[in-house]
Amino acid sequence: MIVNQPILLFIPIFLLSPIITAQSSNYCNRSCGEKSVPFPFGFSADCEIPLNCSSNKQQLIAGFPILTINADRIKLSIEATCDRPLQALRRLYGPGYAPSSLNAILLQNCSLPKPCKIPTTTVYTHFEAIGCSPNNSSISCYSENKTNGFVDYDKVTRTNCKSFLSSISAESFDESDVLEIQVVELGWWLQGGCPDYCSENAFCDEIVPPFNGQPGFRCRCKNGFIGDGYRASHGCRKDCNTARYISGKCGGSTGLALLIGGIAVGAFLMICAVLVCCFRKRQSNSKDRHSAKRFLSEASDISIPIYTYKAIEKATDGFSEKQRLGTGAFGTVYAGKLHNNSWVAIKRIKHRDTDSIEQVMNEIKLISSVSHQNLVRLLGCSIENGEQILVYEFMPNGTLCQHLQRERGDGLPWPVRLTIAAETAQAIAHLHSAIDPPIYHRDIKSSNILLDYNFRSKVADFGLSRLGITEISHISTAPQGTPGYLDPQYHQNFHLSDKSDVYSFGVVLIEIITAKKVVDFSRPPNEVNLASVATDRIGKGRLDEIIDPFLEPNSDSWTLSSIHKVAELAFRCLSFQREMRPTMMEVAVELEQIRLSRCVPAEEITSGTSSEVSPCSSSSNISEQPLSIAVNNKVGLENRGLFMLEMTNVGCMNLIEKLKDNSPVSTQDTWLSEQSTPSSSSLLNNVTH
Repeated sequence: MIVNQPILLFIPIFLLSPIITAQSSNYCNRSCGEKSVPFPFGFSADCEIPLNCSSNKQQLIAGFPILTINADRIKLSIEATCDRPLQALRRLYGPGYAPSSLNAILLQNCSLPKPCKIPTTTVYTHFEAIGCSPNNSSISCYSENKTNGFVDYDKVTRTNCKSFLSSISAESFDESDVLEIQVVELGWWLQGGCPDYCSENAFCDEIVPPFNGQPGFRCRCKNGFIGDGYRASHGCRKDCNTARYISGKCGGSTGLALLIGGIAVGAFLMICAVLVCCFRKRQSNSKDRHSAKRFLSEASDISIPIYTYKAIEKATDGFSEKQRLGTGAFGTVYAGKLHNNSWVAIKRIKHRDTDSIEQVMNEIKLISSVSHQNLVRLLGCSIENGEQILVYEFMPNGTLCQHLQRERGDGLPWPVRLTIAAETAQAIAHLHSAIDPPIYHRDIKSSNILLDYNFRSKVADFGLSRLGITEISHISTAPQGTPGYLDPQYHQNFHLSDKSDVYSFGVVLIEIITAKKVVDFSRPPNEVNLASVATDRIGKGRLDEIIDPFLEPNSDSWTLSSIHKVAELAFRCLSFQREMRPTMMEVAVELEQIRLSRCVPAEEITSGTSSEVSPCSSSSNISEQPLSIAVNNKVGLENRGLFMLEMTNVGCMNLIEKLKDNSPVSTQDTWLSEQSTPSSSSLLNNVTH
């Protein structure tokens, strides 16, 4: 008993020593409710880097909620707020933290906008969702051209921006990198020198704070050690789980034997798991193929082939980048050759949230059942390997967007653009009015309007909005549409309707008139959004300022008049209030009237008194009925074939036939080469005004 007495006396003293130390030193409260933060952060004045704990137990810095804290950075949630004073950004510069250079600071009301490292489309999408009015177009973005360090607050203030909107954070600003929207990353440090704080077996990283003052540092454990590296906290200890210490330093030979045995068992279980997964995957692929065939065979009106995944891989040369035609909201499109050796467009749909083969096949049935001369035809599908692949007819003359932006050819003359607009409107109206239930496209844009050999308009992706989301009553909380084309009311109620398609098509009409980009940050801040610019100019009677000079609007009276009529129609389509927008059926009829007016005086078309058939009239069934009567009888118009209008000009030279004579010789030559549409001069020579 006498021998053990010193030990018994020593243990209580040892256990009490931390309490005595804590009482004799400054105390730091590191808990906020049930959540705690690591050293050196805390929620009392004596902490090395003090934070705030709100009444509802939310961790804050300068009033902004904390998302995460790790060994070198803090991430805060920066909710986008319109007209927040720029001085609010200064609150993010504390005694031991500041915004790192991996942020793009989003600013508002700027007289000297700064270039931004992140894609402008991403920035615009972010701003469009905020709905700042009326200054939402005067947005700028500040970022540093460095990967280490901090955002220079003085340089931000010199941009002459008045408001701090939000921030976007990323590991880098490459196009492939994932961006964190409405997030700011703070780098943090401790003030002072390393010898006083870093523990043994720890490195000391010196930090240069953004403002002149005391230098800073951070500690981190050397390889093979774990902990936070600070003397006042956990310090560094050997990591016995790493291969570096298997030799026995962390458990001896017994530990080594147990470790080796555990590795062997783990390897065996892993091999078994891989074999089971491969077997199940093979079963699943076989089940998918049989399910797809069964669902298609049950529908007597569906007759599209189902291709194997291997056949699709072979057709696209393993989804080669050389055969990639483009990437959109719903997937990537590749050119490929299948069994009949003809070119097709193969769309590899992006990963979906649902694995239901029944739902996928039902959606494919829906798309394949829709038939219209101005909708891209679905030729087949592949449902294997967890992939959902659709095969479409190939469009050799690219997209309307490529022609308007002069990426293919030198431009399209006005009659051709007007015909494309009229055909596109007819296709969308068909989806809205001739399908039960109606289909809302939800992503109408010039890059989804394709052109065939004859420069006939073909609308793509008209069913993929259904494939992209599971929803109830067309209400969605997932992002839909493309920046610049999106219905402004969508952000108020997350509701997409037929009038949302009308708005998007109105933007396409403005593109056709101006040949300008829908979103362009190289334009002045208040002209970034093309729809806003167009409604302003049209409303003020200054449309001539934005008409594409290539169209030569003053070359003849019909060209000038018809451009203004299309602009007025677009203006109504872009109305903020959905109830004020026309239906797509009304849009299609009006565009066809404008197109036909080129060959017949307007008074003869609208009066319906002409005894002869117009040389530019349609060959469809509505030729028996004056167009004015059709406009006033929408039900009759739908039943009598409005949506199957075709151009068969007699007196007027057939524009499409003339373009066909100058179109590329073969599909194979088109998509692989730089060959584009006929030159603007040849087009104009073949068009009779």
